[in-house]
Amino acid sequence: MSVPDRLSSFLLVHDADYDLQPHRHSRGSSDSAHAAHVPPHQLAKAVVLEDDAGCVMAVVPADRYVRLGRVSQLLARQHLRLADENRIAALFPDCERGAVPALGMAWGLETVVDDELENLSVVYIECGDHERLLRLEHRQFHALMR
Repeated sequence: MSVPDRLSSFLLVHDADYDLQPHRHSRGSSDSAHAAHVPPHQLAKAVVLEDDAGCVMAVVPADRYVRLGRVSQLLARQHLRLADENRIAALFPDCERGAVPALGMAWGLETVVDDELENLSVVYIECGDHERLLRLEHRQFHALMR
């Protein structure tokens, strides 16, 4: 599978400098980190949330969980919940299930990022499939997440 068109276009428009890191087929973000020999805290995991106002993406290290109450408070949205798999598949039709890139803005989603990721020298992101990660230096990750 190639890099999804929306992701590729987003990276091109932002003149992003990145590397693709292949790995054996994985089943999710923690497994991707293991397969790619990447520390889980360096892999940015995309978590899609929704409420009656629509969807938002929270980006956290793969070894962390989203604190729904905290994200709801930050965004002043009272009823955020995890989006179901069918909703996520509809939002990201060009990505494999479970391999959504942590760059929701490429798909028009409001995206919030855990501060912990902003402090890393290198961040990895799912590439839309279960066999590659994007490798971004701190400067590039920060620029894309602005």
